[in-house]
Amino acid sequence: MGIYLPIAEISVNIFVLFGMGAAVGFLSGMFGVGGGFLITPLLIFYNIPPAVAVATGANQVIASSFTGALTHFKRGSLDVKLGTLLVIGGIVGAAVGIYVFVLLRELGQLDLIVSLLYVIFLSTIGGLMLLESIRSMRRTKAGQLSTLKKPGQHNWVHRLPFKMRFRASKIYVSIIPILALGAAIGFLSSIMGVGGGFIMVPAMIYLLKVPTNVVIGTSLYQIVFVTAFTTVMQATTNQSVDIVLAFLLMSGGVIGAQYGTRIGQKLRGEQLRALLATLVLAVGLRLAIELFVTPDDLYSIAIALVTPGAS
Repeated sequence: MGIYLPIAEISVNIFVLFGMGAAVGFLSGMFGVGGGFLITPLLIFYNIPPAVAVATGANQVIASSFTGALTHFKRGSLDVKLGTLLVIGGIVGAAVGIYVFVLLRELGQLDLIVSLLYVIFLSTIGGLMLLESIRSMRRTKAGQLSTLKKPGQHNWVHRLPFKMRFRASKIYVSIIPILALGAAIGFLSSIMGVGGGFIMVPAMIYLLKVPTNVVIGTSLYQIVFVTAFTTVMQATTNQSVDIVLAFLLMSGGVIGAQYGTRIGQKLRGEQLRALLATLVLAVGLRLAIELFVTPDDLYSIAIALVTPGAS
């Protein structure tokens, strides 16, 4: 059953998009990620223009992130003060990212840059995650416990000026790395259509020493506002948010997430990370093949319509 996407200007199969949303929702529920870094490459594989895939992928992240952030707020595991600073930095980064997005689109290099960023980004993150999960599984098999730095230990981040106390997170740290982290995530959100939680979460844990039980909710809080800002800016500046496409993906995603959560509860943490890392590497490899392998058709033919009387 086909449907025409007005913004993407392409006819697609409803069931394919619904299934795509359900698959990403399943993985999101299983691994606890927003799924923006997966849905955008999948849409590109399905011949959705990268500009539309990025903007619509960012839009899909909002619903799941809002639900998660609300749950953590009710539990008291969300640092609103810390999250608000991340939002401020994220909005600035997203605004810069939108400007770069428009510039790349005008230069005709947007498709290439987005694909290259995803190849580099997914390969690096996937590789690091896979190495860490393999080491963790080996330690578990050998009967060793993984050790983290004690909460009292400080690093170079804690020596920066302009410190502020965050009571919910029980940390006293400079606002400089917080704003910088938020800006980086905002920039990635506008260029690549990702929520950025799988970068922000480890950064908050290992750099800022935020307690793990507060990290997830605070990260989702930032993602909601920054991604919403990015979506509005993409819609008004580039007219690249396809509501029909977003509705189909979100409908499938809600259903898939329910089943993914049930499966994820049956697996250990290191097993989940290893599976997610393998998936991330597979998507990055698929994009790399499309970038570097010579296509079957080297040229495309387009028909130019000439207005009568025009010179």
